Amino acid sequence: MARTWLRRIAELDPVTDHQEIYRISAGCEFPFDYQRALEFALFRTYCVPSISALLAATGEFEKRPQQRYDDTALLMTEIAEHGYDSERGKQALRVINRAHGRYVISNDDMLYVLSTFVYDPVDWIDRFGWRRLHPHERDAAFHYFQAVGKRMGIKDIPPTFAEFRRFKADYEREHFRYSDTNHAVGRYTMDLFCSWFPKPLRPAVGLGVRALLDEPMLTAFGFRAAPAWVGVAARGGLKARSAVVRLLPERRISKLTQDPKSRTYPNYPHGYTPEDLGAPPPPSDLDPKWLRRSCPFPAPSEQTS
Repeated sequence: MARTWLRRIAELDPVTDHQEIYRISAGCEFPFDYQRALEFALFRTYCVPSISALLAATGEFEKRPQQRYDDTALLMTEIAEHGYDSERGKQALRVINRAHGRYVISNDDMLYVLSTFVYDPVDWIDRFGWRRLHPHERDAAFHYFQAVGKRMGIKDIPPTFAEFRRFKADYEREHFRYSDTNHAVGRYTMDLFCSWFPKPLRPAVGLGVRALLDEPMLTAFGFRAAPAWVGVAARGGLKARSAVVRLLPERRISKLTQDPKSRTYPNYPHGYTPEDLGAPPPPSDLDPKWLRRSCPFPAPSEQTS
């Protein structure tokens, strides 16, 4: 079966054409896999106590987990579909930078979250994708998020794919450890994932999610491992899905901004602009230690690629 998108990806330069390659890969070739992988990527970041402590302090994941999930997903989708230097992409980046700029967040924590957006989808697709990623897709994901990270004011982004992956692995070894806030935010997120399914299925969904978490994540969250047979079934189901997808015709239209299933914004993509998204101002009773006096993150228009 001829694969038009794969041929196009092979023709493009992963450095200069990284936005086009990433949009094709995430929107046309692997939309399901990127969505699932980025859900687990965000889940992974909550294993870092300094990250989960801030999220717990704001109360947003306890009170509005679905909206926080939708805002994050839609803002990243806007940038991927329209480009980080498009008007909608710049709007999305302004919203992201404004939200982050309110709080005391270390550059290394920001850098770690950025790294999960590169490598968690790569690793997920290596395990469960309907085909292996082309080398250009791997490199393009790195260069794409390197450019996005610069526009978010993140400093010291490693200069190569391999070095950034090493940073991620080293950061997890040093910072993944159990904390009560990890457990709380992890529990809110697990409950959110389960809420997307009918009530009778939710215990099985929770087991399936736990089966896909690695040992460092389970330890950092304080979650019990799922029975081994659940992991076998979950991984088998994902691989069976990929075997079916491999036989389907190519997707001609990107799903990045064509999926109307946002629960918070049912009129997506026509019912809002990126400026309408994002978390509210910090709660009035938030401990001042979390608040930054001035925003260190520049607006997208102040960044260069």
